[in-house]
Amino acid sequence: MNASRLNGTIALQGGGPFTANDDLDRRLLASVGAKHVVVLPTADAFERPERLVAAAMNWAERLELEVEALMVMRRGEAMESGPANVVRQAKAVYFVGDQPMHLRSVLKDTPLWDALRDVLTNGGLVTAVGGSAAAMCDPMVDPRGGAFTLGLGLVPDLALVTDAETWSPERLHRTRKLANTAFAVMRSGDALVLSATGWESVGSTEVHGELP
Repeated sequence: MNASRLNGTIALQGGGPFTANDDLDRRLLASVGAKHVVVLPTADAFERPERLVAAAMNWAERLELEVEALMVMRRGEAMESGPANVVRQAKAVYFVGDQPMHLRSVLKDTPLWDALRDVLTNGGLVTAVGGSAAAMCDPMVDPRGGAFTLGLGLVPDLALVTDAETWSPERLHRTRKLANTAFAVMRSGDALVLSATGWESVGSTEVHGELP
């Protein structure tokens, strides 16, 4: 997604969903005029996604928002028109959860994915946190070993290491050596934000190479 062709905003957060980036969230949501947020905990389908929904509700109370949890956990659900229409009508959509491989398998080439692109075309906000943020990029870091695989490609030519505080120096070094594109290392509270004005780096994000 090239900034010059972007009407909306893409926020990639390093971790700490609904706890680590309140100030950033508040600012970005205000910039698109969103008081209602659609939250998809899809990437935690097998890891008690209800915990993320509860965290989202607490977050919404702090930020004086309304949250709608969209429990799309399987590819078949992402193929249905109902969830896609909910996303398409939203001004702000948040993806949370730490299994990027599952998120990719659910969303790729689906009506829901097309609806997400419509959110950006219409000037909205798409935020992804932790492993979900890694999945939005292409290439995508495979959390099982740190190698690279195909991602969803909302942001091409960029790879992310998220929740980097949980990585050993050896694993991080190995992954960095494998990178043949722009590569960012983000911890909880870090973020990269892409809008029509270009990239903004938040926190201690480490970027290697030139951002696309």
